[in-house]
Amino acid sequence: MSSIMQALYNSVSGLFGFSNSLNTIGDNISNMNTPGFRGSDSFFENVFGGAGTKISGTGKNLSEGNIQQTSTVTDAAIVGDGFYILKDSSGNTYYTRAGQFEFNASGQLVDSVNKYLVQGFDPSGNLGNFDVSNYKSLPAQATTAVNMAGNIMPSDPSDTVNAVTVYDAQGNAHTLKITMTNNTAVTPGSWLVTVTDSSGNTLGSGEIRFDSTGTPQAGFNALTVTSTLGGSSQSIDFNFGAANSTSGVTNFSGVASDLSAAAKDGHAVVGVASESFDINGTLQIVYSDGETKAGPQFALATFPDESSMQLIQGNLYARPQGQTAQVGRANTANFGKIEGSSLEMSNVDLTQELADMIVLQRGYQASSRVMTVSSTMLQQLYDSTRGA
Repeated sequence: MSSIMQALYNSVSGLFGFSNSLNTIGDNISNMNTPGFRGSDSFFENVFGGAGTKISGTGKNLSEGNIQQTSTVTDAAIVGDGFYILKDSSGNTYYTRAGQFEFNASGQLVDSVNKYLVQGFDPSGNLGNFDVSNYKSLPAQATTAVNMAGNIMPSDPSDTVNAVTVYDAQGNAHTLKITMTNNTAVTPGSWLVTVTDSSGNTLGSGEIRFDSTGTPQAGFNALTVTSTLGGSSQSIDFNFGAANSTSGVTNFSGVASDLSAAAKDGHAVVGVASESFDINGTLQIVYSDGETKAGPQFALATFPDESSMQLIQGNLYARPQGQTAQVGRANTANFGKIEGSSLEMSNVDLTQELADMIVLQRGYQASSRVMTVSSTMLQQLYDSTRGA
């Protein structure tokens, strides 16, 4: 009778074991489309003394999920090792592979689900919140130089460049006019330069000279105009090219005059045109004037034994007990690279999960059958004993 009872208990342990393992498979399948989700496997263990089986524990599948491109520029996938680092409002730290991010109203990068703050390195190397509030626009910049180019014929009495746009320190645009007047009757190769504003007021003047080869002469190839623009004094250098060089303005005969001028720098307040993450996890910010700046960079973390990381909620993991996170930059040492506008999807293999589910179903049916047979045998034994 004891053998029959043990068989009954063993079959019950099998039912419990297969049920718990089926629960693990169900969790994996239900999260097959969850970004950054890592599936689990159940492990069976024999109970000492032939007392059936039990689930000894579950293990995380640490393989990477497939990378899927998205249309969201703030999405980012890790290709290789590492976890993103998040912090809640209380300063608690979490780790995740799910790169669904967005910027909050304060210009800080947060995960889209919990709004926890993403951690990163600023351009100075300081670890903290991934903050781009100081990158939302470029402040106004005053023009400091104007580069001249083209040719002016020695026989021309004068030539003019109109509509040269420069900026003051407040970002206001000013239109200048540059006039070159032939002064070769006084000094060979000499031209007098006058700079006026849109109202015809003279802002400054000077002399430019060319040597016998028709290229700018050293010491006479630039002039500086200092005037009041936007309510403050501002100096602008007008560069006519390097001495003895054809890179700027030339004074060639037989070549039509085609002078031009362009501000070397200066602009009004400039907004962001586009953003993207490079493979190093650095946010590359392109402004509407074409200028590019490197913003903060993702901070990633790894652990000696990632399989012991505890899943807290959603895609958030806690630091394993007794382990210290190694924090570093993407695409360095043992940290993976970043693929922007992409997400790492679940690493669940649906085909494998379905195959495992069939095996569990067969095991459950067999255990159930053992329990039925054991129960029938016990009933028969009881009936025979009662009849005696």
